[in-house]
Amino acid sequence: MEFKDYYATLGVPKAASEADIKKAYRKLARENHPDLNAGNKAAEARFKEINEANEVLSDPDSRKKYDELGANWRAYEQADRGPGGAGASWGGPFAQGTGGYRTVTPEEMHEMFGDDDPFSDFFHRFFGGSTAGAGAGRGRAAAPRRGADFESEVELTLEEAFQGATRRLRLEAPGSKTKTVEVRIPAGVTDGARVRVAGEGEAAPKGGSSGDLFLRVRLLPHPRFEREGADLRTHVAVPITVAVLGGEVPVTTLSGSTLRLKIPALTPSGRRLRLRGQGMPTVGAKDGRGDLYATVDIAMPATLGDEARAHYEALRKLEQS
Repeated sequence: MEFKDYYATLGVPKAASEADIKKAYRKLARENHPDLNAGNKAAEARFKEINEANEVLSDPDSRKKYDELGANWRAYEQADRGPGGAGASWGGPFAQGTGGYRTVTPEEMHEMFGDDDPFSDFFHRFFGGSTAGAGAGRGRAAAPRRGADFESEVELTLEEAFQGATRRLRLEAPGSKTKTVEVRIPAGVTDGARVRVAGEGEAAPKGGSSGDLFLRVRLLPHPRFEREGADLRTHVAVPITVAVLGGEVPVTTLSGSTLRLKIPALTPSGRRLRLRGQGMPTVGAKDGRGDLYATVDIAMPATLGDEARAHYEALRKLEQS
């Protein structure tokens, strides 16, 4: 029996973290998924290998057993070839692990590949039960299929993202009555974020759990503010006299309040000044807030009276002297 190098299958080192394994699995599963590679037998075989590797490495108990097995593989291989042939049985079905990350369930694998066993003899021997041979482990009862997830897009203004928002959605499913769901979108949500509404996806047959509803957030452009992470950026008009001599100018924040921004003397156009803690909230952090950065735009006077002109003329003579 051939030893399966699950780490090599996922392209991760043996010391890879759980997060690294999950990331590698997701990437490879997307690339080789049968839905995206119709009729591609090589991709189909690769997908089965990737799913099998993830079945073992994503579960802490099974991964520990696998690492121990790898260190003693030759001894198990020789025992397997000895009298009886089953001396290398590892025992304990994989389904009794601690529940690692799994995207493709056995039921879903059956739907994709039918009765064609998606797992290798190696997997069945050591992680699919104590009975040797390909086909062992098929007797495990498949969990009821979970309903599919639904995804929809929701548009938010920047003010709604700042304060948090509520959306009332009408959901329709085949064979089901239309229902209204109220979804609370948290303050600080970012563009492209997905808000999960548990159990509001497709209903599952045969007693399985319903899927989830995901709302993908799209933030609408704002006429005065731009968002960068948790920070906000805006422009503030500063009279030329204040820019030269220093002073204060009003700044309206996204929340609608008006603050006084201190302008140092000799502030050039384009300088950015910070208002600490006046940016976007941070999702899940009660007091977390970004900053507001105001870019100075020197404002020229709209008109120039005789007295003001005389002062500017005097200033020009002073500069030329």
